[in-house]
Amino acid sequence: MTWFEETLHAHLRQRFRVTREVYRERTGLQELVIFETPFFGRVLALDGVIQTTERDEFFYHEAIVHVPLFGHGAARRVLIIGGGDGGCLREALKHPVETVTMVEIDRKVIDLSLEYLPTISAGAFDDPRTRLLITDGIKFVHETAQSFDVIIVDSTDPQGPGAVLFTPDFYAACRDRLSEGGVLVTQNGVPYLQPAELQESYRCFRGLFDEASCYLSGVPSYIGGPMAYGWAVKGRHYLPFDPAVLRARVAAAKVETRYYSPEFHAAAFHHPPAIRRLLADA
Repeated sequence: MTWFEETLHAHLRQRFRVTREVYRERTGLQELVIFETPFFGRVLALDGVIQTTERDEFFYHEAIVHVPLFGHGAARRVLIIGGGDGGCLREALKHPVETVTMVEIDRKVIDLSLEYLPTISAGAFDDPRTRLLITDGIKFVHETAQSFDVIIVDSTDPQGPGAVLFTPDFYAACRDRLSEGGVLVTQNGVPYLQPAELQESYRCFRGLFDEASCYLSGVPSYIGGPMAYGWAVKGRHYLPFDPAVLRARVAAAKVETRYYSPEFHAAAFHHPPAIRRLLADA
């Protein structure tokens, strides 16, 4: 019996039973592995860390996409940094957006996800509203003159090529690329195991944005408790959210979901005491 052991946390390990290794390659930027499991289906790992699985990817992708888009309420131009598996792109294109620009540093992640995990993107890369760029996300936000209503940072953890996406310089460049009332959402790890990751982002957000917070959701294959997503707004305040307003927006957009709901959206910003203390100490 073969097992894949994730190496993200120093004092904790999780293992996935592997029925078949589908693909393995060191791309030049990171080690990419795709393997099959009896429960989670096919799984993508980068540098020893689980990125997504066929069975539970919708938990993560719906939470990171629909909260900022429905929270904003009128987003037309969306930027996704990272997200090479295409799940964020798929969910963003469910909204009446004009364009979704996706910036991914590693073309191999996209190509291999299309070949071996096609249900995750579900044709999103062929949508005419998709604009795909293969480049460094921090380079793009520094050099582009475009503005965006929502920026979603679907990055790896702060290691390897994803490390620069957790810096004050990157967050400031994102702020400059946001339109008035624009929303930035970031992947910020599992705060019970990675508290510094959330605290450092939140500390930057407070100094750069008009509204700074985070929200929480569960993702079964991300071990250690609820996942945190950084939340930052330029020039407006959206919190707290009224579920009735969100229900109207969801109905108007006719978006079907398996995890996201207006009630989840509003509740995700009501933090347990441990998270409130974590943010207060940042």
